[in-house]
Order: sequence, then structure tokens, then C-alpha cells
Amino acid sequence: MPSVLRVAPAAPAEAAAHFRASLALYTDVSDVAAALASGGDPGFVLLDSRSEGAWDQGHVPGALHLPTARIAERAADLLDPAVPVVTYCWGPGCDGAARAALALAELGYRVKEMLGGFEYWVREGYVYETSRGPERRAADPLTTVVDADACGC
Repeated sequence: MPSVLRVAPAAPAEAAAHFRASLALYTDVSDVAAALASGGDPGFVLLDSRSEGAWDQGHVPGALHLPTARIAERAADLLDPAVPVVTYCWGPGCDGAARAALALAELGYRVKEMLGGFEYWVREGYVYETSRGPERRAADPLTTVVDADACGC
């Protein structure tokens, strides 16, 4: 028996519940980019939870800068509890967005984490802001479809 099937797949209802719960907690860079590019109110606030230095190095245009360490003291002044928040940090190797999401959830905010963080925003070829102005890198074909509008997933 192949390793993949040594532990049987979950029953369909169990799998559906798991993936529904996952999608309630996470979103991805391309979905956030599409929502922000659609014009008008995307229906959420995008929150960058990194330090001032990281923010200056580069951030998603339109994101709110609120470092995790300041969430408890500043969230009520900056965020509407009725509007969901999507957090991001550096990338998949960093749990800063999860810590920020936890801090917000504990304060009563509805929250999701943007998988891939700032790293994948840049790697997927989206424009980002720096202290020098807007920048963009070529899309990485290992992280996104190149020369097409969407990956189809």
C-alpha cells in the first residue's frame, strides 16, 4: 500500500467540515489582490502586522500598518468591529500573521490570515509600496501562473 493511503482519507463529511473551517480562517494572496483591485470596498481591512522597518521595506498598497505588539492598545481606534480583518506578515516561514489574528480574535474581531504573506505578494508579481515609492518584481513561475489572468483554482 502506498504511504499516501496508509492512513485512510477522511470521510467526505469530515473532509468538507475541515476544508470549510480552513477557508473560514485563511485566504490567499491572489484572492486578496483580486478583491483590492475590484474597485470600491473589498469588505475587509488588510492589516500588516510587521515592524516599522519591515513596513518601510515594502507593504501591500492600502494595507493598514498595526504591529502585533500594538494591537491591544490601538485596534479599537483603528478598526471597525463589524468589518473583517485579514492579517499578513512576512511569509510562510513566519507566524506573525497568526499571532496578530489571534490578538484580534481575542478582542472580538472576525479575522482571516493571508497565506503566503508579503513574500508571496511580491513573488506573485503584485505592486507593493516601499519608503521609495511603488515597486514590482516579475512574477515567479513557481508561485503563480505567468502570462494569464488566473490559475483557475
